[in-house]
Amino acid sequence: MAANSKIALVTGGSRGLGKNMALSLAKKGIDVILTYNSQQEEALAVVKEIEAAGQKAVALQLNTGEINSFDAFFNQVTSALNSTFDTDRFDFLINNAGIGHNAPFAETSEEQFDLLMNIHFKGVYFMTQKALSLINDGGRIINLSTGLARFAAPGYSAYASMKGAIEVLSRYQAKELGARGIAVNVIAPGAIETDFGGGVVRDNPHYNKYVSDVTALGRVGLPDDIGGVVAFLCTEDAKWINAQRIEVSGGMNL
Repeated sequence: MAANSKIALVTGGSRGLGKNMALSLAKKGIDVILTYNSQQEEALAVVKEIEAAGQKAVALQLNTGEINSFDAFFNQVTSALNSTFDTDRFDFLINNAGIGHNAPFAETSEEQFDLLMNIHFKGVYFMTQKALSLINDGGRIINLSTGLARFAAPGYSAYASMKGAIEVLSRYQAKELGARGIAVNVIAPGAIETDFGGGVVRDNPHYNKYVSDVTALGRVGLPDDIGGVVAFLCTEDAKWINAQRIEVSGGMNL
């Protein structure tokens, strides 16, 4: 393992897309700090997989919707950087953690709205702000949006609105952090077979067929379709990609 491996912080890295991102980064020779909300055993299993691939990894608990916990979290990150990676900075921040929620616009409650807002927008905003002092100049920030910010599907008005806000925020971050050589991009997955949102894409055959039928490549997405794109954006090959929304949906709803 190279002594000077770059380090990525991946939120929500214990399962689903985040797990695939973490493993894809490790395959590129990048060390990983991953966060989990409640699935500690799953997170530790990912750490072992990354270590088996020859990279270093640490799992830390974090609820990305609890903004008042971020200071304590970054104290943990600093400790982990020192003890595991022998450094005080990291290079790549991947704001992946999230939850799914489906409710008609007319029936979405303020409580549901606030939960989505805290996790998908406010949490990302202030998590990234607090991470800035730990991110190396020349680093990368990758935010997660959704195909639902481009096309509309009933029931996702709140979720997709937060992701639309993320897309605007990312352009502002790219503009304001450019002086430090930090590139900021957005990945917008289409419908993916994971346990996200109760596993509807994976487990509901009718929805699975619907997505396949409206996708140019004729199938739903898999986690393996996404992680490699995130890893690519953290390589030197992608150094001139900045302030872009990259939809990774197989051509959904064209």
